[in-house]
Amino acid sequence: MSDADLTRRRLLLAGSAGLVAGGAAIALSGTAHAAPRAAVVEPDIDPTATWGARPPSGTISVLDNRPVKIIVHHAAGPNSTDHSRAQAHSHARWVQNLHIDENGWSDTGYHFVVSRGGWITEGRHESLRTLRAGQGLVLGAHTSGQNYDAIGICNEGAYHDGATPPQAQWDVLVSLCAYTCRQYGIAPTQLYGHKDFNATLCPGVLHDMLPRLRTEVAAALG
Repeated sequence: MSDADLTRRRLLLAGSAGLVAGGAAIALSGTAHAAPRAAVVEPDIDPTATWGARPPSGTISVLDNRPVKIIVHHAAGPNSTDHSRAQAHSHARWVQNLHIDENGWSDTGYHFVVSRGGWITEGRHESLRTLRAGQGLVLGAHTSGQNYDAIGICNEGAYHDGATPPQAQWDVLVSLCAYTCRQYGIAPTQLYGHKDFNATLCPGVLHDMLPRLRTEVAAALG
């Protein structure tokens, strides 16, 4: 069994078991309802310390409010055929370096990054802590005008030219979105793509796949 298959099996068996166990209902009307959260087994997320992140170059702001939506992105980098955990960590460092050194931001703009092999890395520092708490929002830099109330999830690869995400990446994206919805009380209908808010091609074909993503996240939430 490949590394990607092993990863998918470990993440999805653990994540799905916790998600399905929840009895709290989340409405599909487009409005998030704060229902009591059952104990949830989160997907496997490598924190910043694990993948060797640089310290932020400035202050990381944690807002008191909870996010009300998730915005999906792609990194627009190479569609690597290396699906290893090491590649996921290397990609996370590439994204952080780009955002700090070229964009002039304090840290990675996204909260989380999903690799093509199905590995999740924490993006901006403190994002994993606040997600686990289900309270508070790290102020990111992923979508102009939306950073004060949205979680940004980036997918390794470029999907604006006909390429599609590998199954491992898709499965783990569903798992991460479902866990995020559960933790923050976000309705699955509140999953968007970057281009819904800004003039961009991002997240490419993933935008066309949003109806499927909403459906699969809703199903994971039971």
